[in-house]
Amino acid sequence: MTTPFGGVSEAAALFALTFLSEDAAVLSAAVMVASGMLPLGLGFASCFLGIWLGDLWLYGMARAFGAPFVARFSVAPGVQRSRAWFEERGSLVLIVSRFVPGLRLPSYLAAGAMRFPLRTFIFVTGVVAAVWVAVIFAGSHFLGVARVPFIREHAMWLAVGAVAVTGTSIVVKPWLRKLAADRESLITRRWKARLARWTRWEFWPAWLFYAPVAVFYLWLAIRHRGFTLPTAANPGIPMGGLVGESKFATLDPLQNACPGAVAQTWLIAPGSPGDRFDELHIIVESHAVTLPFILKPDIGQRGVGVKLIRSLPAAREYLAAVDVPVLLQRYAPGPREAGIFYYRLPGEAAGRIFAITEKLFPVVMGDGGRSLEELILADPRAAIVAETYLRRFSAQRSRVLARGEILKLVEAGNHAQGCIFRDGMHLATPPLLAAIDRVSQSLPGFFIGRYDLRYAADDELRGGRGFSLVELNGASAEATSIYDARNSLCAAYRTLYRQWALVFKIGALNRTRGAQPASLRSIWREWRRTNAAIRTYPPAD
Repeated sequence: MTTPFGGVSEAAALFALTFLSEDAAVLSAAVMVASGMLPLGLGFASCFLGIWLGDLWLYGMARAFGAPFVARFSVAPGVQRSRAWFEERGSLVLIVSRFVPGLRLPSYLAAGAMRFPLRTFIFVTGVVAAVWVAVIFAGSHFLGVARVPFIREHAMWLAVGAVAVTGTSIVVKPWLRKLAADRESLITRRWKARLARWTRWEFWPAWLFYAPVAVFYLWLAIRHRGFTLPTAANPGIPMGGLVGESKFATLDPLQNACPGAVAQTWLIAPGSPGDRFDELHIIVESHAVTLPFILKPDIGQRGVGVKLIRSLPAAREYLAAVDVPVLLQRYAPGPREAGIFYYRLPGEAAGRIFAITEKLFPVVMGDGGRSLEELILADPRAAIVAETYLRRFSAQRSRVLARGEILKLVEAGNHAQGCIFRDGMHLATPPLLAAIDRVSQSLPGFFIGRYDLRYAADDELRGGRGFSLVELNGASAEATSIYDARNSLCAAYRTLYRQWALVFKIGALNRTRGAQPASLRSIWREWRRTNAAIRTYPPAD
């Protein structure tokens, strides 16, 4: 008799066995379950997870190492035909290969090398693996333990059935899709969007995505003998810009040294809402600041609390809701925005551009019939971050947009706020580098970080002119071009590893020049203070 907690060691062994022989693992598990030696749920889970993770591992290895090789010959007619064939019939191939011995390995490797869509691969292999294990287990239950090998030997008939089912689904697929679209509720769409977040790594939660980066950070800390060494990367910025740095402390010296290149910014200190509004009104009047303008917390991250203020009553409301130091910034209309990650090694005369991110601001267009919420949930990408958008437009979610009416979903150029990021290194030119280098060296003690800037046209930015800096982030800034959906997860990690290696290298060089890294206790204290403040900020625009 098994217990709810019995069979854990056997299940673990079966899980490991799937990576050596899937058939042996499933057959063994079926026998053990049918004989009462292993709980059904535990046996099924161990085999299913082992098989599914093994499939994903094969796909990932082929995509990481095989896809670049295939890409070299992408112009060859044979490769183009093979890719087109696999894109059209890949799902059917994956289904059949599960039931036909000898086809799984080449099929899954081909899927990765041909860059078959990851979401489809995850779904198809997961469903087929579950069906395969269930069939073997069901056979052992209804036919008896002795008949289990018979099921495996006649798997071809299962493949024929799978082909028939798949063919039928292809015929009726358009009709089913229309029926689903007509009947699909908003609740269903919300759940589909939440599930879609797990199939696109750019939307993974921070604790999952940054786990490998944290391991690499620890290795760099051991190598350079300094866990807090990044705080010495920028001696001219408190904590090196790792956490809790004041935006005004970096923007103020920059706008004094390079007034034409920085959006004018003023600091409004804490105080009563009335006094702060009076101070804002004085700044607006004395410096001829026109509406709209930007209000944002002096200390923040990921675009939290950034508001585009379109009226003075809205400014009064913001100051009443936010009791921390606030920046009033002249609005830079753009309409384009970019993030430029820059670094300069201590002792070198000039710096380099490490990465450039183009920022695209998503919109929805009204059709005169659907509400804003329905329009957002109908967009494949917008639906994934629908919670952020709908929180931002909570008062308008039921509003029906007129036909042709366009609504901009995000104002802050931040991925966490719903902005779309693209690799923008095609904008990098010697004139742009010279302009960014000139601004950077006007801030003593700054060596690595990311500028967020707005500009009117690509040609002007390439010429190193016509841009307005709105923010500078220090050691903890990211080369945000990694979030380009066209990037692979491996490419994103390679970029982050190179970036953090530079941060530690610059910190180590500055340490030899006398810079002192901050203590771990002070970083922890600043991190807690910053996060406590962020939780009180209003939703960003």
